Amino acid sequence: MDTRVKVAAEFDLTSWSAKRLEMVEQALSRWVVAEHDGLDHSAPAALVEAMRYAVLDGGKRLRPLLVLAACEAVSAGEPGAADLGASLRAACATELIHAYSLVHDDMPCMDNDVLRRGKPTVHVKFGEASALLAGDALQALAFELLTPDDGSVSPAVQAQLCRLLARAAGSAGMAGGQAIDLASVGQTLSENQLREMHRLKTGALLQGSVMMGAACGRPTAAALDALQTYGAAIGLAFQVVDDILDVTADSVTLGKTAGKDAEQDKPTYVSILGLERSRVYAQELLSQALAALDVSGLSETRALRALADMVVNRAS
Repeated sequence: MDTRVKVAAEFDLTSWSAKRLEMVEQALSRWVVAEHDGLDHSAPAALVEAMRYAVLDGGKRLRPLLVLAACEAVSAGEPGAADLGASLRAACATELIHAYSLVHDDMPCMDNDVLRRGKPTVHVKFGEASALLAGDALQALAFELLTPDDGSVSPAVQAQLCRLLARAAGSAGMAGGQAIDLASVGQTLSENQLREMHRLKTGALLQGSVMMGAACGRPTAAALDALQTYGAAIGLAFQVVDDILDVTADSVTLGKTAGKDAEQDKPTYVSILGLERSRVYAQELLSQALAALDVSGLSETRALRALADMVVNRAS
């Protein structure tokens, strides 16, 4: 039995995801609004419209699901161990950071794309200035969500979540990887250089999502080490598969413009390793992720396993 069949046989990811996705969607819709609970100011309606357009009704919500799955994994069998309020806020915060990054990445000064999640990109619909501000506001809102003043999340957990998210999104993470990506257009990179770029650009936030979920529970040191390895493996695997899909899928399937990497002369796993070797590498990374969970000491890792399988074997 191959890895994919084994994972699928053990867990119904669709059923598990449905309830959690509904919870995340409701929370995002409630929090990305003009009127902020407990605050004495409101945001301009046009700005909030662009923010909601960027966040709602689209996307896999992989990062929120990783937060929730990791929280459940480290809290299984321990009643009261999971901080469910913190995990939902963390799940939404990761999606807000992801959404902001897409808004900015799609702009003419970056990747200059016109299609995202099957609809016009934010700067196409609202203009470049509004898109820039919407991305800025989404990033700020992510950290606001992590720091409620109602006592629902302890100060220690707030600080840890903010630190993990800031590191994943900043110069040592997503922003740093994007800077390398922009500087690498038309360049020939080694496999190691490409891996480092994508470890930062894509992998850091995915890995950070796993670790933020763990921070909402009571993980052992062994579990934290294993989840760190798991997150790194699926973070890189996501980008490998993205590179594969960019040359094998069409724009309708992807919900974004296919073939952009080759058109812009960007180094990718397919351009460096070739298509078949890239596919093999993605499966190797899946095996690494699952092996990490095997030695984690965690008793409930089915959701994390199924999410790893989805990352590698997805069609879009």
